[in-house]
Amino acid sequence: MDRVVAVVTEVNGVLNSFAWGPIMLFLLVGTGIYLTIRTRCIQVTRFGFAMRNTVGSMFRNKSKDHGKNLSPFQAMTTALASTVGTGNIAGVTGAIFTGGPGAVFWMWVSAFFGMCTKYAEILLAVKYRQVEPDGTHHGGPMYSIEKGLGKNFKWLAVIFAILGGIATFGIGNIAQSSEISGAMTSLFGISPLVTGIILAVIVAVVILGGVKRIGQVTSYMVPFMSVFYIIAGIAVIILKITSLPAAFGEIFAGAFSMRAVGGGVFGYAMMIAIRQGVARGVFSNEAGLGSAPIAHAASSTEEPCEQAMWGIFEVFVDTIVICTITSLAVVMSGILNTNALGDFASKGEAAAAAFNMILPGTIGGQVIKISLLFFALSTIIGWSYYGERCWGYLTKENKVVIFVYKIVFVLVCIVGATGSGALMWDISDTLNGLMAIPNLVSLLLLSGVVITLTKQYFSDK
Repeated sequence: MDRVVAVVTEVNGVLNSFAWGPIMLFLLVGTGIYLTIRTRCIQVTRFGFAMRNTVGSMFRNKSKDHGKNLSPFQAMTTALASTVGTGNIAGVTGAIFTGGPGAVFWMWVSAFFGMCTKYAEILLAVKYRQVEPDGTHHGGPMYSIEKGLGKNFKWLAVIFAILGGIATFGIGNIAQSSEISGAMTSLFGISPLVTGIILAVIVAVVILGGVKRIGQVTSYMVPFMSVFYIIAGIAVIILKITSLPAAFGEIFAGAFSMRAVGGGVFGYAMMIAIRQGVARGVFSNEAGLGSAPIAHAASSTEEPCEQAMWGIFEVFVDTIVICTITSLAVVMSGILNTNALGDFASKGEAAAAAFNMILPGTIGGQVIKISLLFFALSTIIGWSYYGERCWGYLTKENKVVIFVYKIVFVLVCIVGATGSGALMWDISDTLNGLMAIPNLVSLLLLSGVVITLTKQYFSDK
């Protein structure tokens, strides 16, 4: 058995180096660049329009009945629940320790082009979604591929659904359950098993209630946890405001550093910064991976471009705002000058130490742990729906299979909390990266549809 595990681990390591390696990261960012050019930089030229018609619409009184589907805002919060996770804190911190402050700049670059990628993903998901007889909306890359590219590409849609259906147990559950367990033990001294059982009950209550309940829960949880972390982060920056210019200086200098590292080739430091920054940006906002469009397709919105605007807002909040706050706190704290990542039990502990160096006492660490707890829980809830839709597509909406999936997903929370699923997490991380391949194929081949619908929408406006 140990031999089998060793072989699986080795094979997964090779696949992971490709899924999150330079070639795939280049394709992800390259697709964003291509779409940005074809849409005439919509994330800049229509940024004000996007903000007015997304976050601005929340303050306008609308009493529309959304039926069995989600409101546009609930669809966005469900997607944002999945993207705003432990990667925004622990992942970003790890990227900076590994790639230096320059990784932050390349994270911004990936987010800039990622806004357009996610806009296109969501537009296609709404355009080609399945409308069931009872009015329920189902969509995502699997439907975009099958309906947009035709039956000859259905095998590609199936591959995406299989990858997503399995990945949901790792990246969407085990990794997050583990973080929650660590936070609960640190904050309240609760054992991992007890945490896992409590978590399983909470998740069951939410996801067994269907997509409407998921949307209702995330519509309250996501704004609360985001505002909580943003306020804490702004407080950290204000307390070290005199260090802000130097922090930006380190970020820009590190982004283009041509020095060698550890005897490596000239410019190796810049290569590491690019890889870490781009990978962290993509992993955080999921632009190009095809997951978030699944939630957006459940929106009651009839206009694809209108819902797609939430994608621009989503990436902006996730990476440009939340990830930047984490980045500045880590760089401004000075922790990079005194510690290595190996000095901490986890990346989350490193982030907590950085916040503690600025906020009085241990307040910073408590903020990080509470944030990790909510970020991880929201990701579990959001990804549960992604998995449901992938298995629903594969089984033609077989209710028994979907119910069994939900039960298994709930039980996996206990596995993750007790630290029993490390290999499953590693495999799912690889599958998550591989999900981008069929999604990018559909984005590139259907880019003409994106351009046509975008031109029609704005010509009408």
